[in-house]
Amino acid sequence: MSQTYHVLHETLYRYSAPVSLSQHLLHLTPRAFDYQRILHHQIDILPTITECEEHVDWFGNAARWVAVRQPHETLRLIAASTVEVFPRPLAWRRAGGPAWEDVAGLLAAFPSNAPLDAQEFALPSAQIPLLEEIRRWAQVSFTPRRRLLEATRHLMLRIHQEFRFDPKASTVSTPVAEIFKRRRGVCQDFSHLMITALRSLGLAARYMSGYILTHPAPGKPRLIGADASHAWVSVWCPDNGWVGFDPTNNCQPNLEHVLLGWGRDFSDVTPMRGVILGGASHEVEVHVTVMPAETRDFTELLTEVTARPLEKAEVLVES
Repeated sequence: MSQTYHVLHETLYRYSAPVSLSQHLLHLTPRAFDYQRILHHQIDILPTITECEEHVDWFGNAARWVAVRQPHETLRLIAASTVEVFPRPLAWRRAGGPAWEDVAGLLAAFPSNAPLDAQEFALPSAQIPLLEEIRRWAQVSFTPRRRLLEATRHLMLRIHQEFRFDPKASTVSTPVAEIFKRRRGVCQDFSHLMITALRSLGLAARYMSGYILTHPAPGKPRLIGADASHAWVSVWCPDNGWVGFDPTNNCQPNLEHVLLGWGRDFSDVTPMRGVILGGASHEVEVHVTVMPAETRDFTELLTEVTARPLEKAEVLVES
């Protein structure tokens, strides 16, 4: 049985001086694929954008470039979507796949019979180098002739057990080697670490950007804007295609993960990045809501978020 969600992602920039021009690249449109269908999507921006161009990036993600060419001291963007998520095959969560060395050998062969996208995701990228120290650490999970998906599940468990979730321990640019040394970070860091381990072993893995449904404490209401963006990993297995792993939560994505897009690392699918002219210093706030569609009317929910006074917005941080 599928699950339908309303997803609202609000980004608010406050500048200490007027900005005369701002340009932003957005990866905030959920991706349609075999296990996800987009029922509705809109992006609202204040002040009104002057230019907008939509395109599909190299990895097949929907992207949007926008420009605001009028002076402004705040910029508010709300991406609102309704998506239907379908269950992944149960075999993904049980299968072991071929021996991991055979998969690494297939990817390394020249010419290779592996799909081109799998070969691409076996290479290092801007935020994910191939590190010998991490490769040796990962080999505790990837013992000789162990099945690929079984070994990857074990690696996911070790990251969950050995690393501490700490939103103050890193920034979006913290190197993966530093995360490995400190043994703490957030979902982006744990995903980068897991991908580094997999690629350092010659395997193909991609960075998955999106959201996850969170559950309020018993007896507590679900709060608007209290969720966060999320990241996880997908590994290529010849028998099963791309199979997801979430090291932050030690689970394989199923009905509670909503996908925005995928890339080699975070830099390929940053939700919002850009350049501005003016502005001096700035503050940024991010509010995310993921809510089962049956619990709230979409229009009512969007109206509530849009009506929030800009000067009273609660500061939240993406994980």
